[in-house]
Amino acid sequence: MNKFDIELVGKIGSMALINKEYNDIDYNIIARLSRELRPGMIWVTSGATEIGRIDFIKRNGYELEGDCSEVKTDYSAQGQSVLMSNYRQFVDSKYNLRQILVEHQHFNNDLKKNYLKNLLLRCPAQNAIPIINYNDPLSTSEIIKLELSTLPANCHPVHCIDNDETASQVACLVKAKRLLILTSVDGIYSNFEDKDSLVREISGANALEVIANIDEYQKVCYGASRAGANGAKAKLEYIKEPIMNGTEVFIASSKYKIADILSGICPSTKICVN
Repeated sequence: MNKFDIELVGKIGSMALINKEYNDIDYNIIARLSRELRPGMIWVTSGATEIGRIDFIKRNGYELEGDCSEVKTDYSAQGQSVLMSNYRQFVDSKYNLRQILVEHQHFNNDLKKNYLKNLLLRCPAQNAIPIINYNDPLSTSEIIKLELSTLPANCHPVHCIDNDETASQVACLVKAKRLLILTSVDGIYSNFEDKDSLVREISGANALEVIANIDEYQKVCYGASRAGANGAKAKLEYIKEPIMNGTEVFIASSKYKIADILSGICPSTKICVN
């Protein structure tokens, strides 16, 4: 019998938080999701860079130009405050809200990893909800490559390429019962161009059988929601480690309620050991 320390680790992608028609934050989505958050949950949020870009344009009337990594840094630094203020506005006021910015090093260094784990595990008893994002303002691809190069050659480093990987690593770190990855689509498709080909469940008699079935679906996964994203194939790769830990995984659209996804009321892809 698996023992789980955290009820749910959830993650929402950048594009799931944006209203494409109005090029603005989708306040309806962030409000609805925030109202469902409670202690015992850990929320991993993307969106700081894109929301920072939108906020900058609103205030200045133009986009930043120059070195791409510097522009991303500046936008994400601005977007962090906007993102957190929205979560704080809509999360139930009786709960404490804590922003935690992580980097790859927090998962590759045992001391930092344990410190982060203890911080997260203290939150439920303190009536607190952690909101996690990757620390984009202070971590460029060049810095990441340099730091990863110093790790022992025989280790399997965590890169935290995107927040799908970050959420999966957090789920492993805290032994989460469920991992929910919210996107702009309903889940994993056997044919992405055919919306009737949604895969409702990837399962098996044991974790190794589930992983083998995941491998098969990775062969038909193509595309991503935006430039720079890694898409469904990468999502399926990142969740393999949580599956080995006994975590149930759901991949679903952000347009649905968390409770409805977990209960199976709405479309999603559920990945688990039967």
